[in-house]
Amino acid sequence: MRGVWRELSGLVLPVACAGCGRPRTELCLVCEAALCGVPARPVRPSPRPATLPPVCAAAPYENAVRAVLLAHKERGALGLAEVLGRALAASVRAVAGRPGDAGPLLLVPVPSARASTAARGHDPVRRIARAAARELRRTGLPARALPVLRQRRAVADQSGLGARQRRVNLAGALEVTGGGERLLRHGGVVLVDDLLTTGSTLAEAARAVGAGLGDGGRPDAHGVCRAAVVAASPSAFEMNRN
Repeated sequence: MRGVWRELSGLVLPVACAGCGRPRTELCLVCEAALCGVPARPVRPSPRPATLPPVCAAAPYENAVRAVLLAHKERGALGLAEVLGRALAASVRAVAGRPGDAGPLLLVPVPSARASTAARGHDPVRRIARAAARELRRTGLPARALPVLRQRRAVADQSGLGARQRRVNLAGALEVTGGGERLLRHGGVVLVDDLLTTGSTLAEAARAVGAGLGDGGRPDAHGVCRAAVVAASPSAFEMNRN
């Protein structure tokens, strides 16, 4: 029945698969399986930033997965947020398990720069985080998206920067919003992003959360801070195959 509705909607509103270009579907079953068809796994960039918490990812950032993420982020294919949210939810489950008595899972999205959000017309990571929280609640895990991180200073465009340059560029760039510290103490914190490459962004986010919680910046002092992404560089998966 799902396939029938996709065919009918494609006749009325012709589209192409964001992953492979197949006509009359926003995302074909093959490309959807590339995102959501295998269990999320731990990833670890090399070199690993000192404050990077444990991270899980749903898929390698290549081929159809790369195309789908770029379509959502850069071309405003907002209908892809739900499937990207499902992939992110799988990563959250893998890294966090069940929260138990720790309270709900608090999905803290890495903030986009204001200029990037304005240029795109939306905040892709926040949108995916909300979709992931809905998916987690649907499957019985209490969760909410909690956008309590913000940029405290401007940063340079990360494209073209190496791992060390990214760490320098992002050092001290994020902070917890006013009142955010109190909210972060009422659940298990999972930092979320769409993509992990060098790990510098998530490491800075973990530092900011740790500083906000008053633990001197240690990412896991409260036993609550983990991280989850939709996709990661293939090499980050390769380090975890053995």
